[in-house]
Amino acid sequence: MTMLKDPSVKYRPFQPINLPDRQWPTRTITQAPRWLSTDLRDGNQALIDPMGAEKKTRFFDLLVKVGLKEIEVGFPAAGATEFDFIQGLVRSERIPEDVLVQVLTQSREDLIKTSFESLEGAQAAIVHLYNAVSPLWRQVVFGMEREDIRQIAVNGAKVLRDQAARFPTTNWHFEYSPETFSTAELDFSLECCEAVMDVLKPTPEHPIILNLPATVEAATPNIYADQIEYFCRNLPNRDSAVISLHTHNDRGTGVAAAELGLMAGADRVEGCLFGNGERTGNCCLVTVGLNMYTQGIDPGLDFSDIDEVIQTVEYCNQLKVAERHPYGGELVFTAFSGSHQDAIKKGFSAQEQRNDQLWAVPYLPIDPADLGRSYEAVIRVNSQSGKGGFAWVLEQDQGLKLPKRMQAHFSKHVQELADELGRELVAADIWDVFQRVYKQGAGRFELQDYEETKAPDGSRVFAGKIAVDGKVQSVSGRGNGLLSSVVATIEDAFGVKLEIRDYSEHAMSKGSDARAAAYVECVAADGRTIWGVGVDEDVATAGVRAVLSAANAA
Repeated sequence: MTMLKDPSVKYRPFQPINLPDRQWPTRTITQAPRWLSTDLRDGNQALIDPMGAEKKTRFFDLLVKVGLKEIEVGFPAAGATEFDFIQGLVRSERIPEDVLVQVLTQSREDLIKTSFESLEGAQAAIVHLYNAVSPLWRQVVFGMEREDIRQIAVNGAKVLRDQAARFPTTNWHFEYSPETFSTAELDFSLECCEAVMDVLKPTPEHPIILNLPATVEAATPNIYADQIEYFCRNLPNRDSAVISLHTHNDRGTGVAAAELGLMAGADRVEGCLFGNGERTGNCCLVTVGLNMYTQGIDPGLDFSDIDEVIQTVEYCNQLKVAERHPYGGELVFTAFSGSHQDAIKKGFSAQEQRNDQLWAVPYLPIDPADLGRSYEAVIRVNSQSGKGGFAWVLEQDQGLKLPKRMQAHFSKHVQELADELGRELVAADIWDVFQRVYKQGAGRFELQDYEETKAPDGSRVFAGKIAVDGKVQSVSGRGNGLLSSVVATIEDAFGVKLEIRDYSEHAMSKGSDARAAAYVECVAADGRTIWGVGVDEDVATAGVRAVLSAANAA
């Protein structure tokens, strides 16, 4: 079998919705929706090894900690494990007062009864009823007509109503899904939902949740948005219904479909943390929530320690969160490209100089610190990186802010190492080559002590002790300033001739005990450009060490 040259003989395009006056394209999302996590049900049934009670409990606690107020905890009629877990949550009083737990059931009387029994004793809960309504399911799976399918929904709604009356101490909420909504006729989905509402009699004060799932994502997200807007505009008693979205990711646009669905009038989003779910997964609640956050909207979900969330999800699901997954992936805040690194580095520098809190850093739509991520991993160095990359690493790891021309000088040494090793360079690699190139702590000349005095003619006199190949010598020299007197000393005592072309310095941290770094750009006797670096608690001494560093390199 191979891909067809003419796929139209096998596949048909999805027909667009006739909605010429659609309104959603001009709307924006201005507030967070109601969220429902279905990690413990839809996500769980999609795992190679479904979660046991310990993992489900741990996951439930995480969802509560993140801030989810509606949590689908299982399919109680599926078996004893599901039923016992749900009943255990109720009996242990583990469900916070402001959290609604939800269970899912097909529209069958025995399954609905089991679902209510699993929640016996709960203060409040949602029972979620569904039956598939699309032509493919009607004709191929069930062999039924539209009237038969609608009657299944009505019968299920009547059982919901009657079972709720058996447990009057619980505040019951109802949800109905015309399953396979995304591939069903809109008029028939409306017909089924209206029939269920006629039985359950929702009100604006106690609305029904109507969930409109993209059970299989079969079209572009704009078509799903058209379906949602059409449904919202044509549903009788719209104010007595909460419109909920449950998108899947078969075409890779589950998040986009949910966002456009909210613009089209929906009130609620169902999904899983990091998008786990059947086939290609469900809508990722982390992505949708943080997309809102980057637009200045409080999502009502707390991902301040996103790594802890990932660790729990990976442990419970036994599935890895992909390195490039939006917001949570290990590499999403990482730049290897030289041009990207340079832009990010400049963005952070500009951010430090601003007087407001507005975030504006190239390539980073969100501040990693808001999610508990450090800046150390933002820029990483490999053979594709430029001078901005290692400069950032040195600044973050060692506090050194190399001058621009020094970055270019050091760049070739880093590039050579990256090409030689053929892998990403870690901070220790870069620091090792930096120390080797600029003779930090391992050069021929090492400062032991010195004094600077002013001569009667106004010149400066350097008198110091310098270890030469391990042997301490007393030396002295005269110049217009401290550094020129050191240069004169080195030439007179050791025959190393240097001319200082540029000098810069900076504090490496804040506070009275901060160290200083000094950089000198020199020209050697043979015309070579030589750089030296010195670090010390005293800025003047850092300058002396920088000149000796250049002498060592020369």
